[in-house]
Amino acid sequence: MIKNQALHDYIGERTWDLTEKWYETLDKSKGGVYGTNDPEKIAILKNQNHEFHKRFCSMFLKEENEFHENFHEWIKEIAEDEAHLETPLVAVIEEFFRTQLQYLEMIGDYTAKNQDEVSLEQLNEWNLAIVNTISKVIVEFSSQNTKAAQDRLDKQQQMIVEMSAPVILLTKNAGLLPLIGEVTSHRAAIIFEKTLAQSSKHNLERLFIDLSGVPVIDTMVAQQIFQLISGLEIIGVKAALSGISPVIAQTAVHLGIKFIDIEVYNTLAQALKQNEIHFYK
Repeated sequence: MIKNQALHDYIGERTWDLTEKWYETLDKSKGGVYGTNDPEKIAILKNQNHEFHKRFCSMFLKEENEFHENFHEWIKEIAEDEAHLETPLVAVIEEFFRTQLQYLEMIGDYTAKNQDEVSLEQLNEWNLAIVNTISKVIVEFSSQNTKAAQDRLDKQQQMIVEMSAPVILLTKNAGLLPLIGEVTSHRAAIIFEKTLAQSSKHNLERLFIDLSGVPVIDTMVAQQIFQLISGLEIIGVKAALSGISPVIAQTAVHLGIKFIDIEVYNTLAQALKQNEIHFYK
């Protein structure tokens, strides 16, 4: 039986002491959430730690199911916290173990002050409960944190995918695909899929593909870009290229790719001017 009102009250009165001593001895060089010098972020961190103690000490008062349900909310909140997501998991786990030591020491202090009321058997039972509970917290936090990190990564990758082929409407029937940065084979495949879908969605008749922001492409990527032009033609969209660098032109020549039936312009401005493109409002 670990429930004990007196022990709960003893710890409950010292929760802020636990937090302040924890932060005072915290290794700030760990970085992440623990290395901030921002007073507001430090205050948030301390409040999160204090909330841990308020809920953790209730294990000596509440029924086990009620305790775990209440504590689960804290674990989920911290596991999904952006600052903790940017902190190495091993660093967070180390702090759980430091907190475990704080509780074992506090239980020892309480027992020393109440030797006549606390048996060795009771002390061992409390210590075991603390170790077991911290272990469960670590397992659940690790699981929730890993899931939250993966969800965040998936959202970032989805954003990258959406940005890989940003078809911009210029007029009701004409669009622009500005390609910027390195175009890898993977990104080129995404561009192919997204551009066809967006061009069809917007019922485009013309699409200007600007390559002025692409420093270099390999043979596979060059092939995929020209496959994109063929794909656009199949769905009724006439494509034009602009901003082709000398390096990209050499790659196309080496591939034997000919620009027959493909409009090519030196710059995007030239392409828009010659086609009398007036921006869509």
